[in-house]
Amino acid sequence: MQPIDKRTEEIQAEFAKVFDGSPTHVAIAPGRVNLIGEHTDYNDGFVLPVALDRDVRVIFRPRNDRRVRLYALEFDTWADFDLDALAFDEEVFWANYTMGVAWALEEAGVKLRGLEGVVSGNIPRGSGLSSSAGLEISNALALLAAAGKSEALTGPQIAQAAQRAENHFVGVNCGIMDQFISTLGEEGYALLIDCRSLDYQRVPFPDGASLVIGNTKASRSLANSAYNERRAQCEEGVARLQSALPEITALRDVTSAQLEAHKGLLSPIVYRRCRHVVGENERVMGTVAALAAGDLEEVGRLMNASHESLRDDYEVSSEALDAMVAAMRSALGCLGARLTGAGFGGCAVALVRKGQERAVRDAIFENYSKSMNIWPEVYTPPASAGARLFSLE
Repeated sequence: MQPIDKRTEEIQAEFAKVFDGSPTHVAIAPGRVNLIGEHTDYNDGFVLPVALDRDVRVIFRPRNDRRVRLYALEFDTWADFDLDALAFDEEVFWANYTMGVAWALEEAGVKLRGLEGVVSGNIPRGSGLSSSAGLEISNALALLAAAGKSEALTGPQIAQAAQRAENHFVGVNCGIMDQFISTLGEEGYALLIDCRSLDYQRVPFPDGASLVIGNTKASRSLANSAYNERRAQCEEGVARLQSALPEITALRDVTSAQLEAHKGLLSPIVYRRCRHVVGENERVMGTVAALAAGDLEEVGRLMNASHESLRDDYEVSSEALDAMVAAMRSALGCLGARLTGAGFGGCAVALVRKGQERAVRDAIFENYSKSMNIWPEVYTPPASAGARLFSLE
C-alpha cells in the first residue's frame, strides 16, 4: 500500500457518494508522450515513448457476480454491463474501452468477476497523450485484481490484450505503443520498444534535460481518416517493394539505401510515406545512441528532423502544430521539438535544457497564442512510472 495522495482521496470520496461501503483498491495507468518514432509502430518499427505523470485511476472493489458498474467522474456517466453479455454501446462511448478490455482478457483465458468503482482521469482528452490507453490499462488491472488474477498475465500480455480490445471491440486500428508504455513505463526512463518482437529496453532519461509538452488545443478531426489512409499507403509500399526485396514483410525491414534504390517502384506519394517511416526508424535508433552518449544536441537535431519528415513526407502536421513547434524552437534552451502522436492537432514535445523550461513555456504562450489566437496548455512532466495497483485496505 502506498501513501494515499489528495487525488485518490477525492476519488474515494466520490466512491462513497455513489456506492455503499469502501473501495479495496486503486489501479493507476499513465498517458504517454512519444519522444521520437511516429507512425512506425504499425510498420513493425521502433518507438521511444515516456510515461507521463498524468493518468487514469479506477478506485474499485470486487463484486460476487459478473456485473461491472463504473462511474466516470469527468463524464458524469455510467458503464453498467454484464460480463456475459458484452455489446458495443453507441451511447456511452468510453464504456466500450472497459467492455473491450474485459472481452480481450477473457479471450486470453482469464475468467473475470464483476466490480464496481469510480473512474477518473487527468490526461487531456483529444491531446494525443493517450488517455485511451490509460483507461484500458487501468481497467485491465482492476478487472484482473477483482478476479484475484493479478498475476495471470505479464505486462506485455496485458498491453496486447488492451490493444486487441481497441482494435477489435472499439474499432480503432492502433498500434501497440500506447498500451505498452502505459503498462511498462518506469520513473526516470524512456522505453525503446520493438513493435515487432515486443522486446523492450529502458533508456535512462538524461539528467540535464526536461520535456515540455505544448497542447495546441486544436481540433484533430482529420486524424482518424488520415491515419487509416497512411496505413494503407505503407502497406502498398511494402507490396510494391517486395518485387525487388522479397524478404521484407514491413517497412521496418527496409533501409534508406534500399528505398532510394527502388523508389521507381512507388508512386511519389507512397515513396514519401515510406521515406518517413524508414527514416524515422533510423532516427529512433540514432536517438537511443545519442542519449547513451550524452549528446543532447544530436537528440534535438533528430527530433527536429522527425518533425520535418512528419510535416513534409507523411503530411500529418497542421498549421497549429507547426506554430507550436516554431514557438518552442524560438526559446533559449530548446534543443529540438516535434509533433507527438498521430498528428493534425494535439501536442508537440520539446527537449529542453534543465533550467530553461520557463523560457520555453513563456515562448509558447507568447508566440503560439498570437499566431493561432488559441490559448494553449503547457505541461512539464517528468518521465514517470507505468501502471500499478495498490490496496486501500
